[in-house]
Amino acid sequence: MLVDFFYELRAADLKVTVTEFLSLHEALKQRVAFCSTQEFYHLARLCLVKDERHFDIYDRVFAACFSGAERAFDKLVAQIPESWLKGKLERELSAEEKALIQSLGGWEQLMETLRQRLAEQKEQHSGGNKWIGTGGTSPFGADGFNPEGIRMGQKKLQQKKAAKVWDERQFRDYNDDVQLGTRNIKMALRRLRRFAREGAADQLDLDGTIASTARNAGMLDIRMVPERRNSAKVLLFLDVGGSMDSHVRVCEELFSAAKTEFKHLVNFYFHNCPYDRLWKGNRRRRVEFISTYDVIRMYPTDYCAIFVGDATMSPYEIVRPGGSVEHWNEEPGSVWLQRITKQFKRNVWLNPEPVERWEHTPSIHLTRELTGNRMFPLTITGLTRAIAALKRRNTQPLVPFLKDSMSERTNLE
Repeated sequence: MLVDFFYELRAADLKVTVTEFLSLHEALKQRVAFCSTQEFYHLARLCLVKDERHFDIYDRVFAACFSGAERAFDKLVAQIPESWLKGKLERELSAEEKALIQSLGGWEQLMETLRQRLAEQKEQHSGGNKWIGTGGTSPFGADGFNPEGIRMGQKKLQQKKAAKVWDERQFRDYNDDVQLGTRNIKMALRRLRRFAREGAADQLDLDGTIASTARNAGMLDIRMVPERRNSAKVLLFLDVGGSMDSHVRVCEELFSAAKTEFKHLVNFYFHNCPYDRLWKGNRRRRVEFISTYDVIRMYPTDYCAIFVGDATMSPYEIVRPGGSVEHWNEEPGSVWLQRITKQFKRNVWLNPEPVERWEHTPSIHLTRELTGNRMFPLTITGLTRAIAALKRRNTQPLVPFLKDSMSERTNLE
Protein backbone atom coordinates (compact mmCIF):
# COMPACT_ATOMS: atom_id res chain seq x y z
CA MET A 1 0.00 0.00 0.00
CA LEU A 2 2.82 2.42 0.85
CA VAL A 3 4.62 1.62 -2.39
CA ASP A 4 1.43 2.36 -4.33
CA PHE A 5 1.10 5.61 -2.40
CA PHE A 6 4.67 6.54 -3.40
CA TYR A 7 3.99 5.93 -7.10
CA GLU A 8 0.62 7.71 -7.01
CA LEU A 9 2.28 10.81 -5.56
CA ARG A 10 4.89 10.78 -8.31
CA ALA A 11 2.19 10.24 -10.95
CA ALA A 12 0.50 13.39 -9.60
CA ASP A 13 3.72 15.37 -10.28
CA LEU A 14 4.90 15.42 -6.67
CA LYS A 15 8.62 14.71 -7.03
CA VAL A 16 8.96 12.42 -4.03
CA THR A 17 12.45 10.93 -3.75
CA VAL A 18 13.40 7.44 -2.60
CA THR A 19 15.35 8.98 0.29
CA GLU A 20 12.22 10.77 1.52
CA PHE A 21 10.18 7.59 1.17
CA LEU A 22 12.75 5.60 3.19
CA SER A 23 12.68 8.32 5.86
CA LEU A 24 8.93 7.78 6.15
CA HIS A 25 9.51 4.03 6.54
CA GLU A 26 12.06 4.63 9.28
CA ALA A 27 9.70 6.98 11.12
CA LEU A 28 6.94 4.36 10.97
CA LYS A 29 9.30 1.69 12.29
CA GLN A 30 10.04 3.98 15.23
CA ARG A 31 6.30 4.41 15.75
CA VAL A 32 6.34 8.17 15.32
CA ALA A 33 2.79 7.63 14.06
CA PHE A 34 0.90 4.63 15.40
CA CYS A 35 -2.70 3.45 15.00
CA SER A 36 -3.96 6.80 13.81
CA THR A 37 -4.68 7.87 10.24
CA GLN A 38 -4.46 11.48 11.37
CA GLU A 39 -0.93 11.00 12.72
CA PHE A 40 0.13 9.06 9.62
CA TYR A 41 -1.34 11.76 7.37
CA HIS A 42 0.74 14.50 9.01
CA LEU A 43 3.89 12.37 9.25
CA ALA A 44 3.75 11.36 5.57
CA ARG A 45 3.11 14.94 4.50
CA LEU A 46 6.07 16.13 6.59
CA CYS A 47 8.38 13.54 5.00
CA LEU A 48 7.17 13.64 1.40
CA VAL A 49 5.93 17.16 0.58
CA LYS A 50 8.48 19.95 0.33
CA ASP A 51 6.22 22.84 -0.71
CA GLU A 52 2.90 23.83 0.89
CA ARG A 53 1.54 24.66 -2.58
CA HIS A 54 1.36 20.91 -3.15
CA PHE A 55 -0.68 20.15 -0.03
CA ASP A 56 -3.92 19.96 -2.00
CA ILE A 57 -2.46 17.44 -4.49
CA TYR A 58 -1.16 15.42 -1.54
CA ASP A 59 -4.61 15.47 0.09
CA ARG A 60 -6.30 14.14 -3.03
CA VAL A 61 -3.78 11.32 -3.49
CA PHE A 62 -3.93 10.44 0.21
CA ALA A 63 -7.73 10.28 0.12
CA ALA A 64 -7.67 8.03 -2.96
CA CYS A 65 -5.07 5.63 -1.50
CA PHE A 66 -6.29 5.40 2.09
CA SER A 67 -10.05 5.90 1.82
CA GLY A 68 -11.72 3.86 4.54
CA ALA A 69 -8.51 3.16 6.49
CA GLU A 70 -9.63 5.44 9.29
CA ARG A 71 -12.33 2.94 10.28
CA ALA A 72 -9.63 0.79 11.83
CA PHE A 73 -8.47 3.50 14.20
CA ASP A 74 -10.57 6.61 14.52
CA LYS A 75 -13.58 7.20 16.76
CA LEU A 76 -16.60 9.19 15.77
CA VAL A 77 -17.70 12.28 17.64
CA ALA A 78 -19.90 11.43 20.63
CA GLN A 79 -18.27 7.96 20.75
CA ILE A 80 -20.74 6.42 18.33
CA PRO A 81 -19.37 3.04 17.09
CA GLU A 82 -18.50 3.59 13.47
CA SER A 83 -19.73 0.14 12.46
CA TRP A 84 -23.26 1.34 13.21
CA LEU A 85 -22.93 3.98 10.57
CA LYS A 86 -21.74 1.93 7.59
CA GLY A 87 -23.86 2.62 4.56
CA LYS A 88 -25.36 -0.86 4.15
CA LEU A 89 -28.76 0.29 3.06
CA GLU A 90 -29.66 3.15 0.75
CA ARG A 91 -33.37 3.05 0.32
CA GLU A 92 -34.95 4.53 -2.75
CA LEU A 93 -38.14 6.21 -1.59
CA SER A 94 -40.85 7.40 -3.92
CA ALA A 95 -42.05 10.99 -3.81
CA GLU A 96 -45.20 9.82 -2.01
CA GLU A 97 -43.16 7.97 0.64
CA LYS A 98 -40.94 10.98 1.21
CA ALA A 99 -43.98 13.22 1.59
CA LEU A 100 -45.22 11.00 4.44
CA ILE A 101 -42.07 11.53 6.53
CA GLN A 102 -42.74 14.33 8.99
CA SER A 103 -40.24 16.56 10.79
CA LEU A 104 -39.65 16.07 14.51
CA GLY A 105 -41.18 19.36 15.56
CA GLY A 106 -38.45 21.98 15.61
CA TRP A 107 -34.80 22.59 16.34
CA GLU A 108 -34.89 22.19 20.14
CA GLN A 109 -36.89 18.98 19.88
CA LEU A 110 -34.47 17.60 17.27
CA MET A 111 -31.42 18.14 19.52
CA GLU A 112 -33.18 16.83 22.62
CA THR A 113 -34.27 13.70 20.78
CA LEU A 114 -30.70 13.09 19.62
CA ARG A 115 -29.46 13.24 23.21
CA GLN A 116 -32.10 10.70 24.24
CA ARG A 117 -31.21 8.36 21.38
CA LEU A 118 -27.50 8.44 22.32
CA ALA A 119 -28.37 7.55 25.90
CA GLU A 120 -30.83 4.76 25.04
CA GLN A 121 -29.43 3.02 21.97
CA LYS A 122 -27.28 -0.05 22.69
CA GLU A 123 -26.83 -1.78 19.32
CA GLN A 124 -26.51 -1.29 15.59
CA HIS A 125 -29.62 -0.32 13.66
CA SER A 126 -30.30 -0.10 9.93
CA GLY A 127 -33.33 0.78 7.88
CA GLY A 128 -35.57 2.09 10.64
CA ASN A 129 -37.36 5.30 11.49
CA LYS A 130 -36.22 5.92 15.07
CA TRP A 131 -32.70 4.89 16.09
CA ILE A 132 -29.35 6.26 14.92
CA GLY A 133 -28.48 4.12 11.92
CA THR A 134 -28.26 3.85 8.17
CA GLY A 135 -30.57 3.73 5.20
CA GLY A 136 -33.82 4.52 6.95
CA THR A 137 -36.11 7.44 7.64
CA SER A 138 -34.77 8.24 11.10
CA PRO A 139 -33.70 11.87 11.60
CA PHE A 140 -30.29 10.63 12.77
CA GLY A 141 -27.68 8.68 10.81
CA ALA A 142 -26.55 8.20 7.25
CA ASP A 143 -27.64 7.19 3.73
CA GLY A 144 -31.35 7.63 4.31
CA PHE A 145 -33.96 10.36 3.95
CA ASN A 146 -35.51 12.77 6.41
CA PRO A 147 -36.41 16.38 5.62
CA GLU A 148 -35.06 17.67 8.95
CA GLY A 149 -32.29 15.53 10.36
CA ILE A 150 -28.71 15.21 11.56
CA ARG A 151 -26.19 13.49 9.27
CA MET A 152 -23.53 11.25 10.87
CA GLY A 153 -20.86 9.21 9.13
CA GLN A 154 -22.14 9.70 5.60
CA LYS A 155 -19.49 10.11 2.91
CA LYS A 156 -21.49 11.70 0.12
CA LEU A 157 -24.16 14.38 -0.07
CA GLN A 158 -27.68 13.34 -0.98
CA GLN A 159 -30.55 15.64 -0.02
CA LYS A 160 -28.39 18.62 1.15
CA LYS A 161 -30.91 19.42 3.90
CA ALA A 162 -29.29 18.15 7.12
CA ALA A 163 -29.77 20.56 10.00
CA LYS A 164 -26.46 19.44 11.55
CA VAL A 165 -23.50 17.49 10.17
CA TRP A 166 -21.49 15.37 12.60
CA ASP A 167 -18.49 14.93 10.30
CA GLU A 168 -15.11 16.67 10.18
CA ARG A 169 -14.43 18.07 6.71
CA GLN A 170 -11.35 19.57 5.10
CA PHE A 171 -12.32 22.34 2.70
CA ARG A 172 -10.00 23.30 -0.15
CA ASP A 173 -9.20 26.94 -0.91
CA TYR A 174 -10.29 28.07 -4.36
CA ASN A 175 -7.33 28.25 -6.70
CA ASP A 176 -6.78 31.79 -8.03
CA ASP A 177 -4.35 30.55 -10.71
CA VAL A 178 -6.96 28.74 -12.81
CA GLN A 179 -6.66 29.71 -16.46
CA LEU A 180 -10.05 30.60 -17.89
CA GLY A 181 -11.22 28.96 -21.07
CA THR A 182 -13.22 32.11 -21.87
CA ARG A 183 -12.72 35.84 -21.38
CA ASN A 184 -16.42 36.45 -20.76
CA ILE A 185 -16.17 36.48 -16.96
CA LYS A 186 -13.27 38.92 -17.05
CA MET A 187 -15.10 41.18 -19.48
CA ALA A 188 -18.21 41.18 -17.26
CA LEU A 189 -16.19 42.02 -14.14
CA ARG A 190 -14.32 44.74 -15.98
CA ARG A 191 -17.52 46.80 -16.17
CA LEU A 192 -17.31 47.34 -12.42
CA ARG A 193 -13.88 48.93 -12.54
CA ARG A 194 -13.79 52.68 -11.92
CA PHE A 195 -10.64 54.53 -12.90
CA ALA A 196 -9.56 57.70 -11.12
CA ARG A 197 -6.51 59.97 -11.06
CA GLU A 198 -4.75 59.35 -7.76
CA GLY A 199 -1.35 60.13 -6.27
CA ALA A 200 1.50 62.38 -7.45
CA ALA A 201 1.58 63.88 -10.93
CA ASP A 202 4.21 61.57 -12.39
CA GLN A 203 2.81 60.56 -15.80
CA LEU A 204 3.12 62.49 -19.04
CA ASP A 205 -0.16 64.00 -20.22
CA LEU A 206 0.51 63.84 -23.97
CA ASP A 207 -2.70 65.53 -25.10
CA GLY A 208 -2.34 68.26 -22.48
CA THR A 209 1.32 68.82 -23.41
CA ILE A 210 0.47 69.23 -27.14
CA ALA A 211 -2.37 71.64 -26.40
CA SER A 212 -0.31 73.70 -23.96
CA THR A 213 2.69 73.83 -26.33
CA ALA A 214 0.44 75.04 -29.16
CA ARG A 215 -0.95 77.78 -26.94
CA ASN A 216 2.65 78.87 -26.15
CA ALA A 217 3.48 79.45 -29.85
CA GLY A 218 5.47 76.23 -30.08
CA MET A 219 7.42 76.61 -26.85
CA LEU A 220 7.47 73.18 -25.16
CA ASP A 221 5.20 73.09 -22.10
CA ILE A 222 5.21 69.62 -20.53
CA ARG A 223 2.11 68.65 -18.55
CA MET A 224 2.02 65.83 -16.00
CA VAL A 225 -0.96 64.05 -14.42
CA PRO A 226 -1.36 61.47 -11.62
CA GLU A 227 -1.47 57.79 -12.55
CA ARG A 228 -4.85 56.51 -13.64
CA ARG A 229 -5.67 53.70 -11.20
CA ASN A 230 -8.41 51.15 -10.76
CA SER A 231 -10.35 52.35 -7.74
CA ALA A 232 -12.94 49.54 -7.50
CA LYS A 233 -12.73 47.82 -4.10
CA VAL A 234 -14.26 44.39 -3.60
CA LEU A 235 -14.86 42.10 -0.62
CA LEU A 236 -15.43 38.58 -1.94
CA PHE A 237 -17.22 36.18 0.44
CA LEU A 238 -16.95 32.59 -0.81
CA ASP A 239 -19.05 29.68 0.40
CA VAL A 240 -16.92 26.53 0.49
CA GLY A 241 -17.45 22.84 1.21
CA GLY A 242 -20.53 20.64 1.39
CA SER A 243 -22.97 21.25 -1.44
CA MET A 244 -20.54 23.77 -2.98
CA ASP A 245 -18.14 20.97 -3.92
CA SER A 246 -20.02 20.46 -7.18
CA HIS A 247 -19.49 24.13 -8.10
CA VAL A 248 -15.75 24.34 -7.43
CA ARG A 249 -14.74 24.78 -11.06
CA VAL A 250 -16.96 27.77 -11.85
CA CYS A 251 -16.07 29.41 -8.51
CA GLU A 252 -12.37 28.99 -9.24
CA GLU A 253 -12.86 30.64 -12.62
CA LEU A 254 -14.67 33.55 -10.99
CA PHE A 255 -12.01 33.86 -8.28
CA SER A 256 -9.19 33.76 -10.82
CA ALA A 257 -10.86 36.42 -12.98
CA ALA A 258 -11.56 38.66 -9.97
CA LYS A 259 -7.93 38.43 -8.81
CA THR A 260 -6.87 39.56 -12.28
CA GLU A 261 -9.34 42.42 -12.68
CA PHE A 262 -9.33 44.07 -9.24
CA LYS A 263 -6.28 45.45 -7.50
CA HIS A 264 -8.26 46.02 -4.32
CA LEU A 265 -9.74 42.56 -3.71
CA VAL A 266 -10.01 40.85 -0.33
CA ASN A 267 -11.56 37.39 -0.02
CA PHE A 268 -12.99 35.51 2.93
CA TYR A 269 -14.51 32.06 3.24
CA PHE A 270 -17.65 30.92 5.04
CA HIS A 271 -19.75 27.77 5.05
CA ASN A 272 -23.40 27.99 3.96
CA CYS A 273 -24.13 31.30 5.72
CA PRO A 274 -21.87 34.01 7.21
CA TYR A 275 -21.80 33.96 11.02
CA ASP A 276 -19.65 35.66 13.66
CA ARG A 277 -16.43 34.29 12.12
CA LEU A 278 -14.88 34.12 8.66
CA TRP A 279 -11.54 32.70 7.56
CA LYS A 280 -8.82 33.20 4.95
CA GLY A 281 -7.48 29.64 4.65
CA ASN A 282 -9.64 26.53 4.89
CA ARG A 283 -6.95 24.22 6.17
CA ARG A 284 -6.69 26.01 9.53
CA ARG A 285 -10.16 27.53 9.63
CA ARG A 286 -10.91 26.14 13.10
CA VAL A 287 -7.96 27.91 14.76
CA GLU A 288 -7.24 30.86 12.47
CA PHE A 289 -10.48 32.70 11.86
CA ILE A 290 -11.41 36.36 11.66
CA SER A 291 -14.19 38.04 13.57
CA THR A 292 -16.91 39.27 11.25
CA TYR A 293 -17.16 42.38 13.40
CA ASP A 294 -13.48 43.06 12.66
CA VAL A 295 -14.14 42.79 8.92
CA ILE A 296 -17.03 45.25 9.20
CA ARG A 297 -14.84 47.68 11.18
CA MET A 298 -11.73 47.25 9.03
CA TYR A 299 -13.07 48.05 5.56
CA PRO A 300 -14.78 51.34 4.65
CA THR A 301 -18.23 51.54 3.16
CA ASP A 302 -16.96 52.18 -0.38
CA TYR A 303 -16.14 48.46 -0.72
CA CYS A 304 -18.51 46.27 -2.74
CA ALA A 305 -19.56 43.00 -1.10
CA ILE A 306 -19.98 39.97 -3.37
CA PHE A 307 -21.26 36.72 -1.84
CA VAL A 308 -20.80 33.50 -3.80
CA GLY A 309 -22.76 30.47 -2.61
CA ASP A 310 -25.57 28.09 -3.51
CA ALA A 311 -27.62 29.12 -0.40
CA THR A 312 -28.73 25.48 -0.16
CA MET A 313 -28.92 24.44 3.48
CA SER A 314 -31.29 23.78 6.33
CA PRO A 315 -33.37 26.92 7.07
CA TYR A 316 -32.23 26.54 10.71
CA GLU A 317 -28.74 27.58 9.60
CA ILE A 318 -30.13 30.97 8.62
CA VAL A 319 -32.76 31.77 11.23
CA ARG A 320 -31.74 30.06 14.49
CA PRO A 321 -28.88 30.44 17.00
CA GLY A 322 -26.79 27.27 16.96
CA GLY A 323 -27.82 26.53 13.40
CA SER A 324 -24.28 26.48 12.00
CA VAL A 325 -22.89 23.03 11.21
CA GLU A 326 -19.36 24.34 11.90
CA HIS A 327 -19.66 25.73 15.43
CA TRP A 328 -22.21 27.02 17.93
CA ASN A 329 -23.29 30.47 16.76
CA GLU A 330 -24.86 32.70 19.39
CA GLU A 331 -26.79 34.71 16.79
CA PRO A 332 -28.57 33.56 13.61
CA GLY A 333 -26.80 33.76 10.28
CA SER A 334 -29.56 36.08 9.05
CA VAL A 335 -28.47 38.75 11.55
CA TRP A 336 -24.83 38.56 10.44
CA LEU A 337 -25.73 38.62 6.76
CA GLN A 338 -27.75 41.79 7.22
CA ARG A 339 -25.03 43.40 9.33
CA ILE A 340 -22.61 42.92 6.46
CA THR A 341 -25.02 44.22 3.82
CA LYS A 342 -25.95 47.16 6.03
CA GLN A 343 -22.27 48.20 6.19
CA PHE A 344 -21.52 47.57 2.50
CA LYS A 345 -24.52 48.96 0.63
CA ARG A 346 -23.23 47.85 -2.78
CA ASN A 347 -23.75 44.10 -2.51
CA VAL A 348 -24.96 41.11 -4.50
CA TRP A 349 -25.20 37.34 -4.04
CA LEU A 350 -24.07 35.09 -6.91
CA ASN A 351 -25.66 31.64 -6.90
CA PRO A 352 -24.17 28.78 -9.00
CA GLU A 353 -27.36 26.70 -8.64
CA PRO A 354 -29.61 26.72 -11.74
CA VAL A 355 -32.41 29.28 -11.43
CA GLU A 356 -35.11 26.67 -11.94
CA ARG A 357 -34.15 25.07 -8.61
CA TRP A 358 -34.44 28.27 -6.60
CA GLU A 359 -38.22 28.08 -6.25
CA HIS A 360 -37.99 24.65 -4.61
CA THR A 361 -35.38 25.51 -1.96
CA PRO A 362 -36.65 27.37 1.15
CA SER A 363 -33.16 28.51 2.20
CA ILE A 364 -32.67 30.26 -1.17
CA HIS A 365 -35.96 32.13 -0.64
CA LEU A 366 -34.71 33.31 2.78
CA THR A 367 -31.32 34.38 1.46
CA ARG A 368 -32.86 36.31 -1.45
CA GLU A 369 -35.15 38.15 0.95
CA LEU A 370 -32.26 38.98 3.30
CA THR A 371 -30.20 40.42 0.45
CA GLY A 372 -33.01 42.56 -0.93
CA ASN A 373 -33.60 40.24 -3.90
CA ARG A 374 -30.09 40.98 -5.17
CA MET A 375 -29.34 37.35 -5.94
CA PHE A 376 -28.18 36.50 -9.45
CA PRO A 377 -27.23 33.24 -11.17
CA LEU A 378 -23.53 32.59 -11.67
CA THR A 379 -23.78 32.79 -15.45
CA ILE A 380 -22.44 35.42 -17.83
CA THR A 381 -25.89 37.04 -18.09
CA GLY A 382 -26.39 36.87 -14.33
CA LEU A 383 -22.92 38.26 -13.71
CA THR A 384 -23.59 41.17 -16.05
CA ARG A 385 -26.81 41.98 -14.19
CA ALA A 386 -25.02 41.66 -10.84
CA ILE A 387 -22.32 44.14 -11.90
CA ALA A 388 -25.02 46.60 -12.94
CA ALA A 389 -26.69 46.15 -9.53
CA LEU A 390 -23.38 46.78 -7.73
CA LYS A 391 -23.28 50.26 -9.20
CA ARG A 392 -26.41 51.05 -7.19
CA ARG A 393 -26.72 51.00 -3.43
CA ASN A 394 -28.96 48.44 -1.78
CA THR A 395 -31.68 50.49 -0.12
CA GLN A 396 -33.88 47.51 0.78
CA PRO A 397 -35.18 47.85 4.39
CA LEU A 398 -34.43 45.18 6.96
CA VAL A 399 -36.52 42.03 6.86
CA PRO A 400 -39.31 42.67 9.41
CA PHE A 401 -38.71 39.61 11.58
CA LEU A 402 -35.04 40.62 11.97
CA LYS A 403 -35.51 44.24 13.02
CA ASP A 404 -35.68 43.45 16.73
CA SER A 405 -32.52 41.34 16.63
CA MET A 406 -30.66 44.00 14.69
CA SER A 407 -31.70 46.87 16.96
CA GLU A 408 -30.21 45.10 19.97
CA ARG A 409 -26.69 45.47 18.56
CA THR A 410 -26.69 48.42 16.21
CA ASN A 411 -23.47 49.74 17.78
CA LEU A 412 -20.51 47.53 16.88
CA GLU A 413 -18.71 46.29 19.93
